[in-house]
Amino acid sequence: MGIEFWVLFRLLVSGILSGLIGYERFATGKRAGLRTHILVAVGSTLFVSFTDLTLQHMTKVLPNGPQGELKVEIQPMTAVQAIATGVGFLGAGTIFSGERRGRVHGLTTAASIWATAAVGVAVAMDRFIVAIGSTLLVLFVLHGLLRLEARQDATVTEPPGP
Repeated sequence: MGIEFWVLFRLLVSGILSGLIGYERFATGKRAGLRTHILVAVGSTLFVSFTDLTLQHMTKVLPNGPQGELKVEIQPMTAVQAIATGVGFLGAGTIFSGERRGRVHGLTTAASIWATAAVGVAVAMDRFIVAIGSTLLVLFVLHGLLRLEARQDATVTEPPGP
């Protein structure tokens, strides 16, 4: 039962970190916000954690010794690949083409969903420092660079002086 509590702890950490990213998206009025980001990361964490749960289960079920030799093969990167593919489709759903000048919207939110899934995978692999650092980097990209872009846009649109 210890591994199950550890997985629940991972899910909690994943939910908190992804909630920070989701809140930033929500606060800036984006369609995919707090709940979406939390669900993506928690789901990613859970899928990758199934590797640990499967290993623990198989050690209990399989008999010891030569009479019980059964080959169990677990490929943890298969889950990560499936997550990346599935989240790619989810992110694609947030992208749309605007009516003004055919502009595309939602690319940053789609990318934040994709990055949030990776944070969830890092948590599932007990790479908490990587997960926290990645979350902070994503937040900087979403919030810090937005201010830089806004400042650059203001400079470009100002009429030249006398």
